Amino acid sequence: MNVTDAPRAVLERAFRAALAATDPGTLTAAHLPGRAPTGILAFGKAAPAMLRAALQAFPGVPALLVPPHGLPASDVRATVIPAGHPVPDDGSLQAGRAALALAGAQGADGHLLVLGSGGGSALLSSPWGVTPAQKQDLTRALLASGADIADINTVRKHLSRVKGGRLAAATSARVTALLLSDVIGDDPATIASGPTVPDPGTFADALAVLDRFGIPAPEARAHLRAGVHGEVPDTPKPGTFGDRVQAAVIGSGRHLLTALRDALTREGVDATVGAHDLHGEVTAVARDLAALVLREPARARPHVLLSGGEPTVTLGPHPGEGGRNHELALALALALDGRQRGVHALMAGSDGMDGTTGAAGAFVTPDTLARARAQGLDPALFLARHDSGTLFAALHDQLVTGPTGTNLNDVHALWLPTGP
Repeated sequence: MNVTDAPRAVLERAFRAALAATDPGTLTAAHLPGRAPTGILAFGKAAPAMLRAALQAFPGVPALLVPPHGLPASDVRATVIPAGHPVPDDGSLQAGRAALALAGAQGADGHLLVLGSGGGSALLSSPWGVTPAQKQDLTRALLASGADIADINTVRKHLSRVKGGRLAAATSARVTALLLSDVIGDDPATIASGPTVPDPGTFADALAVLDRFGIPAPEARAHLRAGVHGEVPDTPKPGTFGDRVQAAVIGSGRHLLTALRDALTREGVDATVGAHDLHGEVTAVARDLAALVLREPARARPHVLLSGGEPTVTLGPHPGEGGRNHELALALALALDGRQRGVHALMAGSDGMDGTTGAAGAFVTPDTLARARAQGLDPALFLARHDSGTLFAALHDQLVTGPTGTNLNDVHALWLPTGP
């Protein structure tokens, strides 16, 4: 690197390099079983790359691929069912039926290889106790409520025939699941709602989520109450499958942050990896990150503080264009307004799609707020309206990568100013 390069350019190059270093196909190839499975199911935002690696090792094995709409997969020799995300659609219903059929077709001497990644909760859908339309409405309400992914998936598992270990329960074969984590804590039971993983949650837990976030959903509540009273069987619990079912997390946000640190080091920039599990409301996380920046001593060399996680956003009735990374970037700029000069930042989702924006995230520069105000734009108003995407688009400060074919959670990179 030329250390005089603009911090924005360095951050973007390092982010793209970190994505390449955590390629889903490479991660999958390193963890494949020694013998060919009898069937392969791949679903999620990283599914095409994961399945390509598996089929290169095991050509000719029957495979089902469930990617989000728009993710290239025409070259993969498999049954391909594109599906909806973040809200399930007809493709998701078709994929849910096909996944259960594939699992059920594997006999006791069979071996089902499952390749799962973020987005799978919406992509594989088999509603139970609610209609598909009711499940869509409930999904939208949960996503807008400020609930974190663990809470959202607790509800999803108890309204599904495929989630919460029910896919593994649909087969007598051995099951090996290789998972890329997009969730805080990297719990296999939470990743894509854990279709092959025993579920420690209960119907009562799911009801409590709806109560906590004030979501009416009368049909869902009726089904969940029936479960509480023992009228509906619960999800498979820990210990149910014994050694027949195995799940391993082969890539996560930790891997991505380490790769990003290494990429910055190659650029000649010092970098420190901090918390990988930031959560809570975006504005609170932004205040914490601003406080961290203000506590940092001045350095003679460029230095970047790295973190990751999945902050939440509670949307109002008429949100604009935005996503949690755009909101975090704008909230950080406002939290630092007039308090620290020279800070740059990148807030980005590893899947390349932040909320409704069509961009991976956004850059903060020392003059972000000044440039916005010079255009007659009120940054605080855009944040309050959850319209941060519109603001950063007007400033030409979005990071646009397109769908990256992976999903290892979000990264936050804070470039600190140098000083004496």
